Amino acid sequence: MEKAKKEKNEIWEWAKALIIAFAIAVLIRYFLFTPIVVDGESMMPTLEDGDRMIVNKMGDLNRFDIVVFHAPEGKDYIKRVIGLPGDYIEYKDDQLYINGKPIDEPYLDEYKSQLTEGTLTQDFTLQDIDPTLEVIPEGYVFVMGDNRRYSKDSRHIGIVSEEKIIGKTNIVFWPLNEIQIVD
Repeated sequence: MEKAKKEKNEIWEWAKALIIAFAIAVLIRYFLFTPIVVDGESMMPTLEDGDRMIVNKMGDLNRFDIVVFHAPEGKDYIKRVIGLPGDYIEYKDDQLYINGKPIDEPYLDEYKSQLTEGTLTQDFTLQDIDPTLEVIPEGYVFVMGDNRRYSKDSRHIGIVSEEKIIGKTNIVFWPLNEIQIVD
């Protein structure tokens, strides 16, 4: 009798430990971190199709952060934050201007050096995207893929609500031979 009671107690202790571990895993995945797979070439050469990354769901958004967000087509996109609330965005002669000042984009240097003709980013202004906007409104960001010629981003889908952003990502954890922190 004593042995059966002890075995039952041990099973209950294991069940509690497994339930707690499962609950912690769920909390971490839904509130702190989640994995994502890069689908497509819009962030090349920074990110490759099939890269597996960790999305951090905490922290403030900064210019040039790589973010994951719910896109209008019901898919999740990975893009880079170019414009923040209050910014006026313009591209002229392959140069980014924010609020009239030229801004360097060192993460594009490799791609630009591979171009044989034309520019990586076509000229546009914020009003070309949405004639009603003078600046990016509060609660929104302007995002672009690093592969500017082949990226469906704010130039096509408009500015992105911060509420649609799942989180920031900068850690590639798979494939193993390409583990890295990207900027």
